[in-house]
Amino acid sequence: MTAWTADELDRIEGADELQLASMRDDGTLRRPVTIWVVRHGDDLYVRSVNGRESNWFRGTRDRHEGHVEAGGVDKEVLFVETNEVNDEIDAAYRAKYQRYPAEYVDPMARPEARAATIRLVPR
Repeated sequence: MTAWTADELDRIEGADELQLASMRDDGTLRRPVTIWVVRHGDDLYVRSVNGRESNWFRGTRDRHEGHVEAGGVDKEVLFVETNEVNDEIDAAYRAKYQRYPAEYVDPMARPEARAATIRLVPR
């Protein structure tokens, strides 16, 4: 596995939204979804506000591979499910998206969303 460059981290962190396309079993990419992305240290994270049963989240479990675009960064990634830094990810969502109404931000810290946290690892 490779690491994100400082420039990639800064550019993606500065983007409001990320386009995520998971890979099907046959190696083709699904249609991208637009989601929020946060940074914690040298890692990037996404969550499914609708939990583990959302279509896009289920798609990440087929091959745990896909593609993301944000802030001018275009990258192949691995999807790694995690629950190791949930409190920090909650705080990152609240800090980054604080200008949005709480009705949009607070659900990102619900148990369902926390259980659907993915670390994006560049390939």
